[in-house]
Amino acid sequence: MIEIKNLSCTFDEKTILENINLNISHHLSILGANGSGKSTLAKAICGLIKTDGEVHIHKQEIQTFERKQRAKTISYIPAKLEVYEQNITVEEFVLLGRFPHKTAFFDYSAKDKKIAEQTLEFLKISHLAKHTLLSLSSGEQQLSLIAQALSGQSKIIIFDEPTANLDPHNSKIIAEHIKGLKEFHQVILITHDLHLAAYVNSPVAFIKDKHAHYYEEGFFDDVTLSKLYDVDFDALAVKYD
Repeated sequence: MIEIKNLSCTFDEKTILENINLNISHHLSILGANGSGKSTLAKAICGLIKTDGEVHIHKQEIQTFERKQRAKTISYIPAKLEVYEQNITVEEFVLLGRFPHKTAFFDYSAKDKKIAEQTLEFLKISHLAKHTLLSLSSGEQQLSLIAQALSGQSKIIIFDEPTANLDPHNSKIIAEHIKGLKEFHQVILITHDLHLAAYVNSPVAFIKDKHAHYYEEGFFDDVTLSKLYDVDFDALAVKYD
């Protein structure tokens, strides 16, 4: 359970989000126009930025979590991989997801390495284990990001624009994984892709004019979409089927 109470975010004296109140008991897709504050809300939920208001995860305020506790609870997957070590391999990168579980001053355990290996197998990228991250395609990098998050075994996973840089083929692969992960994790999806959100099929929080408008159902009808996006919509086809 994630409870957001009176959340506001301001940067450089500009208010991005104002008085957001949400109870996220299961899954959620966060949509809105570019620059509406979707990623800001995601980072606030993770405790990555300073905000006014409160975010409680399992009734504990996120800012009171110790770093390892927070990493074990919630994972944030950005839209694009940032590589700071040019020679790091996929298996090394995925193993970093086990860092919150590792005993200080000791190497990763056999259990840690097995979980990382099984995660690569689950996502069908074991053949990339010895490849460097910089040698991968955008789709393979996105799968590597997901693998690192899964190896950490956090219950909550936030995907921030996971298909933004991908072609249709890789977008379909990522979409299928996200939808499948709902069986095992609480999934929060941030996206501007209406087809992806419809396919994943979670309740929607639509960010507009600094506020969040919640839709348990009925978001994807033409009348609602036309009103929220200020354009005319025909019936939405789900392209990932």
